[in-house]
Amino acid sequence: MRGVVLNGPGDVGVVDREDPRIVEPTDAIIKVTAACVCGSDLWPYRGVQKSTGPAPMGHEYVGVVEQVGGQVTRVKPGDFVVGSFFASDDTCEICRAGYQSRCVNAQPLGAIGTQAQYARIPLADGTLVATPGMPDADIVPSLLAASDVLGTGWFGAVAAEVGPGKTVAVVGDGAVGLLGVLAARRLGAERIVIFSRHADRQKLAAEYGATDVIVERGDEGVALLKEMTGGLGAHSVIEAVGTQESMMQAIRSTRPGGHVGYVGVAHGVAIPGDELFFSGVHLHGGPAPVRRFLPELVDLIWDRRIDPGKVFDLTLPLEDAAEGYRAMDERRAIKTLLIP
Repeated sequence: MRGVVLNGPGDVGVVDREDPRIVEPTDAIIKVTAACVCGSDLWPYRGVQKSTGPAPMGHEYVGVVEQVGGQVTRVKPGDFVVGSFFASDDTCEICRAGYQSRCVNAQPLGAIGTQAQYARIPLADGTLVATPGMPDADIVPSLLAASDVLGTGWFGAVAAEVGPGKTVAVVGDGAVGLLGVLAARRLGAERIVIFSRHADRQKLAAEYGATDVIVERGDEGVALLKEMTGGLGAHSVIEAVGTQESMMQAIRSTRPGGHVGYVGVAHGVAIPGDELFFSGVHLHGGPAPVRRFLPELVDLIWDRRIDPGKVFDLTLPLEDAAEGYRAMDERRAIKTLLIP
């Protein structure tokens, strides 16, 4: 089969890879219908996160089940499925508490690489969710978004305790931040402010429910948000970047007693203890337990009540994956969808 590999910083290729096979009786093999490039894939692409190439890439996927192991009972060949970027058994104590991404048997799909024609999905019963039938082509991008960025934005909003009557701020205007806006609107937020410098992203944020835009960053952006909120700050802040600047901007944008939901993959983040102590804010986040939300998100998409697939503004064949990475790295695209 053909699959994407990262050879080194800035060097993405599409090569022949060994076809996946059932290794454990809990595995499933899927034919990938659509995959995509994640903002977190850009960390190793840029060389910020060390990677030894050639490394398989991709952890977001939808597809059709081709084969299942002998212990798989929830999905069957022919099912169209959406899965999380972490495989989980969905039965351990941590999973039952709603944190499947930290399952005691969790396996990252990035180590397998789903930017490919086929993929082996471990712990298939706990990881995959079948759709009610074969989806129409127009909602496949939205179902793909549910496998990571929608579920991650949703968790960011839940972790920030977004709810009716609250003011929400979103730090980061990538796919996760934009879908955090969508989630905040669905969860009843009264006012949603996004920090964004890009007109196309601001437009999509408005479609998803943003009421205000702040183009300034850092302390200047924080000051403007506080001015908009009577000097208090937001009740809930979604941090969707993962840098020192974005985390501190999120904490400083939150009113005392408010909540930060951080879902940006952290790199080089160190929070000053004294500032955190005196801020009086709640911090909660980490790798999103996407599997917790998948049944609800699939239903919302299937019934066409939400359209998260709009975050894909570039669609390419799998063979052109390198251009998809370049476009996102250069911020010419919000998110690249790949068709195997």
